[in-house]
This record gives sequence, C-alpha cells and structure tokens, in this order.
Amino acid sequence: MFKPYGSEVLKPLHVNNQARRKSLLDQSEKIPSIIISSAAAANAVMLGGGYFTPLKGYMDLADVLSVAEKMSLTSGLFWPTPVVNMVPDTSLTEEINSAGKIALRDPNVEDNPVIAIQTVDKIETIIDQQISEVAAQVYGTTDINHPGVAAFSAAGNSLISGDIEVLNYSYFETEFPDTFKTAVEIRNEIEQRNWETVVAFQTRNPMHRAHEELCRMAQKELDADGILVHMLLGKLKQGDIPADIRNASIRKMVELYFPENTVMVTGYGFDMLYAGPREALLHAIFRQNAGCSHLIVGRDHAGVEDYYGAFDSQTIFDSIPEGTLQIEIFRGDHTVWCFKCGKVVMMRDCPHEKEDYLLLSGTRVREILSEGKELPPEFSRPEVAKILSEYYQTL
Repeated sequence: MFKPYGSEVLKPLHVNNQARRKSLLDQSEKIPSIIISSAAAANAVMLGGGYFTPLKGYMDLADVLSVAEKMSLTSGLFWPTPVVNMVPDTSLTEEINSAGKIALRDPNVEDNPVIAIQTVDKIETIIDQQISEVAAQVYGTTDINHPGVAAFSAAGNSLISGDIEVLNYSYFETEFPDTFKTAVEIRNEIEQRNWETVVAFQTRNPMHRAHEELCRMAQKELDADGILVHMLLGKLKQGDIPADIRNASIRKMVELYFPENTVMVTGYGFDMLYAGPREALLHAIFRQNAGCSHLIVGRDHAGVEDYYGAFDSQTIFDSIPEGTLQIEIFRGDHTVWCFKCGKVVMMRDCPHEKEDYLLLSGTRVREILSEGKELPPEFSRPEVAKILSEYYQTL
C-alpha cells in the first residue's frame, strides 16, 4: 500500500487518549471559545481523521497566499487549496493571544460543542483584496454566485492559524455511523481485505448508470482488487440531493449490482468546495492518505455549472511536478448510453455516432426527478430511481 502523502505514517489529529481528552475538555472551559464556520469545522474533521496528513492545523496568511499562487506551502510542501480557520473580525483577539489557545465550537451541532482545541500561532487580517485574489487562483473565478467563492468570501477577515487537537467528528459519526470513515479506518479495512490496487470514486451525487459503469471500467482496466466509493457527507449547494438519500441509493446499487467484497461504501466529513481542478488535486491527496492506488477523475470533476472546462480536472495533474503524488488517476471520458451497444460506454471507446447516444448526467437526473417524471432505465437502476423519486415527492 502507498505511503501517506508527505509522511511515512498517517498523522490523524483526533485525540484518542482519554486522559488527554479530559484535560483538553477541562481547558476548553477556561480559555476563550468561538463558533467557527462550517468549512473550518469540516477542515477539523479531515485533519482529525488523517485525511489531510501531513498538515498539523490551520494555515497562516503566508501559506494561504503561497498555496493560492504556487500550490505549495512556504515550506515547499505541495498543497492545492487553503485549509483555514477564518472568522469574522473578533473582539477576542487580545484575550485569545493572552491565553495562547482557543476552543473551537461546532456550528453544525446543537449547543455548539467544542470540536477542537487550537494552539494560536497568529491572528492575522486577510483583506478583501487578498480574499478575492485567493478565490481567483483557487476557484478560477471571483464570481460570488460560485458556491465555493461565496462560502470563502463570507467566512470573515480574521485568519487564526496554528496546530489543532480534534475532539470529535462533528455530526458525521452520529448521522452516518455505518458510512463515515476516517482515513485510518479505510486504510485498516483495505489491509484486512488484502486489497492492493484500489480505485477511488468521488461523488457528491447519487450514482447513476454512467457512474456505475465508470467504476467497472476502471476496475477492469486497472485489474483493481476493489473500489472505494467515497461520498461527500458535508454541506452542499442548494438543490443538491441530501447525503442520507445519496447514501441509501448508493448502498442499494452496490448491494444489487456489484459482486460481494469488491466495493467499500464509505463517506468523509467535508464541505464541498466546487473548486474543480484544484479540488481534484485535493481529492487525490486524501485518497492516497486513505490507501488508494488510483482515483477516477471524470468529466467536470468537482465542478459546478460552466466555471471549468470538461477535462480541466484531469489536465491539471499534468502540470504538477512528477513524483508529487504516488496515487495515479484514471481518466474518464464522456459516458453515454449507446443504443447500438446496448450499454453505457465511454465515447472514446465506442465506434458509433452521436445520434446513437443518450447523454447521461447527474444534472439531467435531478431535472427529470424535479419534474415528477420517471427516470429511464438507461439513466438509473430502477431500485435507485425509486429511492430518488420518493425523496423528490416529499419536496
């Protein structure tokens, strides 16, 4: 199995030692505390679970600007997106600096329990111009209608950097007990299954027929031992299908249409960035940390609307220094239902013409469902379509 990214071993920041946990919880009652953004809480979950190995906490302003411009920290470590704790201008600056630590409270759980304790290295102001510059470089746009830009721009102008110790995994453990897994847990399960070649599939949507077949194609071409279906469980843009519905539909598809012990259905606690190419690189890093050998990168991976080219998330891998990542990508083409072939195909592998194709997309699936219509069998397995249709009837 590949080594974790930038490290000989995984570096999860979740505190398992009970004495240390008790000490930190006692500290949390005596030091300043602040309710952080959903994005910062999700970063804590990813750091806690080892997904963001080898990072030790939140970046400072110099690292944020360096990551945006050069895709590397000031230390030279390759990293494609900022990992930050940005908050509105705080009146607690003097108090926080005096204490040296701050309790970070979860915005997504009732009563805002402490999710992590942060050692405060710096509290810096990131001005609006810098926020705009970082957005332009990371998201490829400053358009406030872009959901990632909107979330980043609204987080606040105070940047609190420093190492963290994570106390819990927010709502992900309780709401998705059978699906949420840390990078540590996934690595351990891959070892238990004796898998060596493992292909990861990233999704924030229910898996329609094209996704299903893309996984099969990758597994066959790579002779992979197994597939990691790794779904995002965090916050999405308005209109996307909720995580519990996605979870149910994906599990039903795997149960009925994949051989036993060939697919792991898991999820991770992160808020979608919709950063297209930059987010594809981040996806590769934390799938390497989870023990995967390959990541499927298909059309418009991690994109939204028409902000990115169809295959920008593939070509960006050609621009990073060779040997940066051990994980490799499997490049998916446009997937379509070919009436002459009678199955889902990648257009590059099919000899037929455009008039023989039915284009498949998650967007079109959502449109059909929102109109109260039935999904055609070329789009979705009937058992999956039933779950999705029942959800849309409740809206």
